[in-house]
Amino acid sequence: MHIALGCDHRGLGLKQAIISFITETGHSYEDFGCYDTTPVDYPDIAQKVAVAVAGERFDCGVLVCSSGIGMSIAANKVKGIRAALCHDLFMARRARQHNDANVLCLGEDIVEQDLAKEIVQTFLNTEFEGGRHARRLEKIKALEAD
Repeated sequence: MHIALGCDHRGLGLKQAIISFITETGHSYEDFGCYDTTPVDYPDIAQKVAVAVAGERFDCGVLVCSSGIGMSIAANKVKGIRAALCHDLFMARRARQHNDANVLCLGEDIVEQDLAKEIVQTFLNTEFEGGRHARRLEKIKALEAD
């Protein structure tokens, strides 16, 4: 998979661990920032990743901030994005199976690195189930049109 990655200054450490994991597992990525601990505004990074994913240049995205909340709110403002804040494997699996989430959001202050790697792996390896969930996804897409 080709993955768009981004973080704010509070998510840098976890993003770096995720980059190592993605590389080890044979996926490719592009890093949309930030690149050091100089304070940045998370909506700027979330927008870059979300636009890249919505434009279908990437299979999915991963965003990290201190809690994951801000990144998920900002990313979900971009049409075509279904960003899911996941703190465990169940949430990552369900986000993909039922919601066809295309951006995973994580909180560095919430999830330790080993669990975060498992969450990323689960997110990347889980397929959308379709069926009754496809009908619901169409209703979500219709909300974007209003």
